[in-house]
Amino acid sequence: MAETRLEPEVKQVLEHMKNGENFLLSGGAGSGKTYSLVQVIKETIRLNPTAQIACMTYTNAAVKEIEERVNHKNLRVSTIHDFLWDTLNSFQKELKSSLLELINDKECKIKNPNQDSEEEYINSFDNGINYKEYLNIDRGEISHDEVLIVANHMYKHYKVLCDILKDKYKFIFIDEYQDTAPLVVEILLEHIQQSKKKCVIGFFGDSMQSIYDDGVGDLNKYTDIGFVKEVQKTQNRRNPQLVIDLANKIRIDTLTQEPSKDMNAPNMKDGRIKQGKIKFLYSSNNDLDKIRNTEFFNGWKFDDAKLTKELNLTHNLIAPKAGFEELMNIYDKDPIIKLKYEIVTKIKKDNLVIDEDATFQQVVTQVPIRNRQRQLKIDLIINNPSDNLLYKQLKDLPFSQVRKIYIDKDSLIDDKKDDTDDENKKGSKRDNLIKHLFKIQTLIYLYDENQISEFIRKTEFRIDSIAKKREIKAIIDSIKGMSECTIDEVINFADENGICKKDDKFNTFRERNEYLFNRVKQVKFKEFQNLYFYLEGFTPFSTQHKIKGAEYENVFVILDNGNWNNYNFARLFGDGQGSENVLVRTQKIFYVCCTRAKENLIVFYHKPSQTIINKAKELFGDDNVRKC
Repeated sequence: MAETRLEPEVKQVLEHMKNGENFLLSGGAGSGKTYSLVQVIKETIRLNPTAQIACMTYTNAAVKEIEERVNHKNLRVSTIHDFLWDTLNSFQKELKSSLLELINDKECKIKNPNQDSEEEYINSFDNGINYKEYLNIDRGEISHDEVLIVANHMYKHYKVLCDILKDKYKFIFIDEYQDTAPLVVEILLEHIQQSKKKCVIGFFGDSMQSIYDDGVGDLNKYTDIGFVKEVQKTQNRRNPQLVIDLANKIRIDTLTQEPSKDMNAPNMKDGRIKQGKIKFLYSSNNDLDKIRNTEFFNGWKFDDAKLTKELNLTHNLIAPKAGFEELMNIYDKDPIIKLKYEIVTKIKKDNLVIDEDATFQQVVTQVPIRNRQRQLKIDLIINNPSDNLLYKQLKDLPFSQVRKIYIDKDSLIDDKKDDTDDENKKGSKRDNLIKHLFKIQTLIYLYDENQISEFIRKTEFRIDSIAKKREIKAIIDSIKGMSECTIDEVINFADENGICKKDDKFNTFRERNEYLFNRVKQVKFKEFQNLYFYLEGFTPFSTQHKIKGAEYENVFVILDNGNWNNYNFARLFGDGQGSENVLVRTQKIFYVCCTRAKENLIVFYHKPSQTIINKAKELFGDDNVRKC
């Protein structure tokens, strides 16, 4: 690569690297940060042909993209969790010792659920420590979150690990750094500095796009003291001028974007930056179907998910529109599991002693709930006919068994999944029932799309004759016609016909999660099909978190908190109360939403105050704020 073709920002980064300085390349939405990362990697390889380079990123999809752009024997591209685990895996003695130490540390988040909090946990971990999808302390199996905690502990306490890491890699790059856990940043910028060996750490990303609460957000702590040198990339290659102007007003840091000088950039036309269209709509009613049919959406294709996206803050707001409300209610609003959580919280808070042989009903009756509202809630659950049917399934079981029942909506929707291959990889939160259903629906999709080789790879059904081809077509057609059947009926049909057999993971899930399985199996299969289409991006609906990194011709943003007090759109527009943290979090999610638009952006607010309308005019311009 000739140096004259390098971006100016890349040249600045290379100068910092030449001086042995850690760096941060900050770039706003649509600035081409991945392109810059690839340039830096290629030039680093050219200048240092024998050096090993590590590049860590957030998702398997991003790993795949970088590997396709740069293929070199000295480059290791991986997710952060996989990278850290690979550096620890061979140090089993230290792993065992560290895990025991962390489990027995009262301040640590790693706990054995079967352990009495007062007694010391002892385990020889004869089968070693292994990185798995789920946590099982007794078997020495740690999952996604625990890998980071253990890695941070080991790099802090074992200097030899720091020497080994720096010996192996002279350059370590982190893509989408803002989503990286603080524990990882501590490892790279604090713990490994115990070693005097040379290693340059480089970060790429945008603090305004740090929309996950478990991410570090920014590196101000390190840039302010000069330990990390910041380089800003100000160009915008995606958004039209009006969206760029709006985004600059929303940003809360020192970076101001401007149109790219590249005449071939996607947001340029005939040598000039596209102007685009932005609107802030508001109404006294909340009839979105009616609003979508107004003149403001002329030409929008809501049936084309690749061109148009409607962004809501939560899956709960989308579920009724996308048609998987019953599944969402099971995973997120189960009344009996919520009751169980309330009781467990009370037991822990008051250090209550519960008889080991007590049933769930006995504990519900015995645990004193001083809060009258909670007691009324319990009475309502027990006396409500539909809830009572659920309660009856568990009331006579040992409380020790009910206590372990865990239902989490991430097991259903798994927000951070980025491609169709990721659902079975480390860190996925989908449970094995949902994964099994995904296998069935994915096989239908592959068959319909005529991706036969991939279809054959994923099914146990052997297609070795014309008769078998006819048979598999009949089976697929039958499943496609089973939308009104229950999930249980479809699972059994797919198993009996050999297209998707019930494997050990499915059977173990059914055995260990009987209550959840019994609820889900009665739901109509079309509910899951709707969930599948939504999660795979085949619908115009998306959460505002899920679309980070994506771009669309038309973007429709619904400003509705959905009773989620982590966000406050009224405060964003100068009205209402809320903490500074909530405001910053809301500013960032709004920035991410607006900067997805390549042509048209429309934001809708239901019943705004005059203060909100005035702020909207300040941001969007008087002519772009309209009542509908």
